[in-house]
Amino acid sequence: MPKTLRYTLLSLREMLLSAGPFAILTIALLALTYWWLDPNPPKRVVLATGPAQSAYEEFGKRYAESLARYGIEVELLSTEGSSDNLEKLRTGQADLGFVQGGTADIGYDEEDTLTSLGSLFVEPLWLFYREDAARRLRKEPVVRSLAELQGWRVNVGTPGSGVPRLFNTLLDVNRIEPGQLKLSRLEQTPATVAFLDGELDAVVFASAPESLMVQMLLQTPGVKLLDFAQSEAYSRRFGYLTPVSMPQGVVDLAKNIPARNVRLVASTTSLLAHSNTHPAILQLFAQTATQLHGGASWFSRAREYPSLEHSEVPISSEAQRAIKNGPPFLQRYLPFWLANLIERVWLAMGLIIVLALPLSRIVPPLYAFRIRSRVFRWYAELRDVEQRHESNDASAQELLEQLDTMESKVEKIVVPLSYTDELYALRNNIQLVRKKLLRKA
Repeated sequence: MPKTLRYTLLSLREMLLSAGPFAILTIALLALTYWWLDPNPPKRVVLATGPAQSAYEEFGKRYAESLARYGIEVELLSTEGSSDNLEKLRTGQADLGFVQGGTADIGYDEEDTLTSLGSLFVEPLWLFYREDAARRLRKEPVVRSLAELQGWRVNVGTPGSGVPRLFNTLLDVNRIEPGQLKLSRLEQTPATVAFLDGELDAVVFASAPESLMVQMLLQTPGVKLLDFAQSEAYSRRFGYLTPVSMPQGVVDLAKNIPARNVRLVASTTSLLAHSNTHPAILQLFAQTATQLHGGASWFSRAREYPSLEHSEVPISSEAQRAIKNGPPFLQRYLPFWLANLIERVWLAMGLIIVLALPLSRIVPPLYAFRIRSRVFRWYAELRDVEQRHESNDASAQELLEQLDTMESKVEKIVVPLSYTDELYALRNNIQLVRKKLLRKA
């Protein structure tokens, strides 16, 4: 092997041995940080939606389609509705779910288990009734208040939808006993079929206008929508209710449906998540929410939703950033996985680098010490030879043989070129001691 290459490899080996412990420590800290922060989100999450053909199901499909672009599979869990979604979140069967305000009790003890990604849209309470039923039971085609429904066959939906609880609240404030109505709790689809067949006089939904059932019933001849004339009063009595108005002609301008403004009461639906859900997943859902719900609708103007208001549980920091500021800076220019990795670990990596820089200053002195120790350790033996000679503890011939052995070993020492002066100095000192021994030999 050429000497130049040998010296280079030697220098590299010593540098690696000197810097190795610090490099291993830094790598270990980085690995520990990566494990602790867990920057990569899971590839699959469960979203609790709602019944078939509901607005929740439709929105769930849109979320799944959007997150699929980032390699995230969203499993849509069909449920009875809002209350059922909340129960699925509480028990850990779902990671995220649509929950309607006021449809279930959310206590303070759930602040540690649930977090909100903001209010997404309003869900009016739709009370559709048959015009022929009104003529038969009231002798006129229009119903003006809940009190006029006494004795009617009314479907309020399944308990898991949250609608029965909300509707019972409205009955109670109107001093109407549930027993004064013939209430049923069918799912949306069979209830709608029974309603259209005349087996029910009225049906109650709480849904966004995107619901296929709502869209169909709004345009079905002989079906009318109750105008909540006291919508403002309901909102004052119940904080989770909001008065909304469906403008004249918003359903179909050509046919002028509805023929006049219709006043409704609505609750706000939020996207809730379990607190254990990965922050990157929360960030993606919050960003998707701004895209899906940020446009104008029947009951809101553009960019009015998602909103940080009307939330019954704490808003996650990821949702606050997404709603207020949009996508993070890095995500606008880098792939999501890389931008997310940098955003999650940059602070910890910075702290590790700040810690490693002072420690790295030890490496050059340690490297120099390792090289020079190859030379300096022979001076102890050389001084021992000299002292034994001065005290006459050994013969000159014996000491000369020891010097020859030492010199043969020193000649095999290899050091980087920048340290050869110290090696030659050692050889010269060996020669000085030899001359001293020869003078007395």
